[in-house]
Amino acid sequence: MLVSELAGVGKESVAKFGALGVVTAEDLLEYFPHRYEDLRFPTPASQLGAGADEENALGRIVWVKERRARHLAIVEAELEDASGTFIATWFGRSYLIGSLKKGMRLFVRGRVERRLAVSKLNVSYHKILAEDEEYRGEIQPVYPAGKELTTRKIRQVIQKNFSKLLALAADPLPKAISKRFEFADAREAYRAMHAPATIEEATRGRERFIFIEFLALALAAQIKRVSRAGQHAQALPIPADFLARFATQMPFALTGAQRKVIEEIWRDMAREAPMNRLLQGDVGSGKTLVAAAAMVLAAQNGVQSALMAPTEILAAQHAAKLAPLLLPFGMSVEAVFGSQGAKARAAAVGKLASGEASVAIGTHALLSEGVDFAGLGLVVIDEQHRFGVEQRARLRAKGVSPHTLHMTATPIPRTLAQSIYADLDISTIDELPPGRTPIETFALRAGRLGLAYDFVRKNVTAGYQAYIVAPAIDESEALTSVIAECERLRKSVFPDLRVGLLHGRMTPREKDAAMHQFTAGQIDVLIATTVVEVGVDVSNATVMLVLDAHRYGLAQLHQLRGRVGRGTAKSFCLLIAPDDAAQAERLRILTESTDGFVIAEEDLRLRGPGQFAGTQQAGMIDFKVADLVRDIEIYRRAKAIAERIVDEDPALSRAEHAGLRVLIDGAPSARAMLLSS
Repeated sequence: MLVSELAGVGKESVAKFGALGVVTAEDLLEYFPHRYEDLRFPTPASQLGAGADEENALGRIVWVKERRARHLAIVEAELEDASGTFIATWFGRSYLIGSLKKGMRLFVRGRVERRLAVSKLNVSYHKILAEDEEYRGEIQPVYPAGKELTTRKIRQVIQKNFSKLLALAADPLPKAISKRFEFADAREAYRAMHAPATIEEATRGRERFIFIEFLALALAAQIKRVSRAGQHAQALPIPADFLARFATQMPFALTGAQRKVIEEIWRDMAREAPMNRLLQGDVGSGKTLVAAAAMVLAAQNGVQSALMAPTEILAAQHAAKLAPLLLPFGMSVEAVFGSQGAKARAAAVGKLASGEASVAIGTHALLSEGVDFAGLGLVVIDEQHRFGVEQRARLRAKGVSPHTLHMTATPIPRTLAQSIYADLDISTIDELPPGRTPIETFALRAGRLGLAYDFVRKNVTAGYQAYIVAPAIDESEALTSVIAECERLRKSVFPDLRVGLLHGRMTPREKDAAMHQFTAGQIDVLIATTVVEVGVDVSNATVMLVLDAHRYGLAQLHQLRGRVGRGTAKSFCLLIAPDDAAQAERLRILTESTDGFVIAEEDLRLRGPGQFAGTQQAGMIDFKVADLVRDIEIYRRAKAIAERIVDEDPALSRAEHAGLRVLIDGAPSARAMLLSS
């Protein structure tokens, strides 16, 4: 049934509902309130202003008048109850002056300012009561409104068609699960969401829908795990004392965290089911060495490895780091880049096809036809969220069920990792190697930008390089433009320095050229967008200056900070933001902590999962009512149930699981999980 078939929805409203994603009556039933206003209990006039939220009040009008302030019409009325009086104020609603009369009984709701003499209530909702009418309040749902569709209109359409909408309610949950968690049936749960008698009833109804959203995701993850366990991969046994032999060939001692994750990865690779593991670690934690350990075990068992990175710069850096680590084991590394000459590419591809080369390192070029392997047994995908599902699958298809190691330099909070990567096993390097040069971080007011640029010049004069990051490519009123700032710096601030430019709208060739120049020391100051956020490794860069730092999440700022401090020289990160108390407090954690996992957890708490770096690419953060941070305990319950269901019925073929199959098909998060790789 289309929403156009419902009472109270005309042609204009159809388009307005469509803008909110509400096309069918089922969509409207699923369009849940994001909060509720409790209009049941009036507060006595003498106690108004004690609460932080909106308050209710009930009184009789003593007087009413209209006044103007800065061209804005203001209606004021003094209301009186048995405990005292208060002032009710309506802004911009002069039409009310004719309907509000002295002696009327009035219910009002709004925020209260408590003054010495009298409390003032800024009215958001009011109702005129008859002389003998007993006030009976209600729980009023507040829906996410559109630009042209008010929450009141949405509420009216739902109320007018409520019986018809409830008849569409489907229940995907098996009765045994509903009984176990004491969930109401579907019709009652929808009624509790749209027309609750109490806040507690709405909360309980919401828990049911949160559980259902999480259950769909957890079922998809478990189905994928079981499916992978049924695939056959070549087991790569671990020789005796292999970790000790590997460690002795490394140029520096392994950290305890590196040893732990290497053993986790090797255990997976020794099984006949293909590994699918995510390796996460903070900037500089030694993920490349761990990847080398996986490649060495692969070579020990006679199979090849391939590492795919999102940019040529990053791939070249991996090749430069891995080649010396793998050399003691007699392993050769071949690079496959899009910018390679035909002769060099043909030589590399030939060695991979013959098996002469143990490891291929490249970009998307590895996916090209003609790039074949003698026996690909391990695939490593760096910054895996930057590749699409099909790209990752195409690389794995060049082997027969190869083991797969995904890597990310973005520390992922546990609550997110448990959900958006629920189909992966996760290894975490939570320890930095000793001897890393600490990065000093300062949060500065925008008015001190000149001093910050002086500091950049001082470091460049001492022989070092600097990054300056701006949030926008083009000019805008709110954001600093990287192009405009680069031009200003070249002309007015650093006319005698070599200033380079890097942003996402440049061609891949232009971007690679700019980064090669910076890496080679031919650019002193590189002004860029966040394209430098991940993987760029220039040991001579000692200053990271971030303009409009308040526009970024804490985790992203931490990633940007990680571009410096990669050599032996003392390094600095300068965060430029407005002189705003809230922003200063938010940025303070970066000046106090260099632990990416601590920062990631704080970032998640402040901004929510939908804005956390990398999660939008993962395609998982699209819940209607669930919140991974707030509702993590419900997620854990749903995950435990999903594991039990899929272990007993992997194809969900039992009659009682028919609704769960429909649930997965209709949940974007679950579909994304099944498609991801």
